[in-house]
Amino acid sequence: MSNVFVIETAPSRRFDRPLIFVTLLLVGVGLTMLFSVSYSRADALFQNPFYFVQRQALLMLVGIVGALVLSRIDLRIIERVIPYAVVFNMLLLLLTFIPQLGATYLGARRWIVLFGFSFQPSELVKLTLVLYLSCMLGRKQDRFDDPVNTLLPPLMMTGLVAGLVYLQNDFSTTVFIVVIAGLIFYAAGVKLRYFVSLFIMAVPLLTILILSREHRVNRIISFIEPALDPRGSGYQVLMSQTALQTGGLWGRGIGMGRYKFGLLPEAHSDFLFAIVGEELGYLGVLAVLAMFLYLGYRGFLIARSANYGVVRLAAFGLSGVLMYQALLNMAVVAGMLPATGITLPFFSSGGTSAMVSLWICGALLNLSRYTEHDAGGERG
Repeated sequence: MSNVFVIETAPSRRFDRPLIFVTLLLVGVGLTMLFSVSYSRADALFQNPFYFVQRQALLMLVGIVGALVLSRIDLRIIERVIPYAVVFNMLLLLLTFIPQLGATYLGARRWIVLFGFSFQPSELVKLTLVLYLSCMLGRKQDRFDDPVNTLLPPLMMTGLVAGLVYLQNDFSTTVFIVVIAGLIFYAAGVKLRYFVSLFIMAVPLLTILILSREHRVNRIISFIEPALDPRGSGYQVLMSQTALQTGGLWGRGIGMGRYKFGLLPEAHSDFLFAIVGEELGYLGVLAVLAMFLYLGYRGFLIARSANYGVVRLAAFGLSGVLMYQALLNMAVVAGMLPATGITLPFFSSGGTSAMVSLWICGALLNLSRYTEHDAGGERG
């Protein structure tokens, strides 16, 4: 697998500074909101109001260290090791099925638990699979007329990884991974007729998978008409929308929200954005949305400015992961999509998500050194 990166010049020593700034801003605001949302629950459960934010901060520190390492690794090395990284990631996914290691929460067997810490391998997939697909497709963009040799291997790898995640009963992450992979295939220039064929096959399969689990059907019903079961499956949807709207323009103020005190389940994780609306108001909601959009914008600038196909695809895919995941979470909280279990990067309690999100930013910083010119003219 040599010559994946046809590097014509040495990488620049300069990183995308606006990307660093918006990442650190998201980390700071995210930790602040997590403490505001979780201190009461943490004090009640662990007699330590800082419990959730301490664990998040510790894993974010690991994420920052990993981001610094990833930002400096030569892309040729990444190209050589990424196939092994994906295989290792698949082994981690398999470990979740071992009773002594795997942990189940809300019906999904997503976590490996060791020494009191939990790790979610499906979050790591968002980094490793994107880099793998970028390498595989980026070096073969002139050979897509031979789909068996060029498209089938990455397509099979995507299917294997997505299948393992689905077996964890994590349907939402499975769909998210497949959609991100599809976007990378599309950005690589794969012909539309292949997507049409896959779509025709995917629709009945997706329908069967949704109808095969009662809780998935209930989520869709509660999304369409939450008032049908306001104290059951529709409760979370109604409470999240109410909390989001309660803050008005300016919000109640940080720490002054009410819905986190038992009214809104999972307020510290999947539905934290609702408390952002309650405590920071519509202006706070728009500010957080703007941060994620700007993060995605910086990533897309890196992709647009890249000289090399692999770098372009990787920057597009990695920035897309963070931006689309944030938009998906916000849409769920606002009642625009059914509940998914997808977290809000940098904000929701979930150390693996925060850590991997920072690793993704580190990889983006690395990619920013391989652009044709300063992305947006703001590097240093």
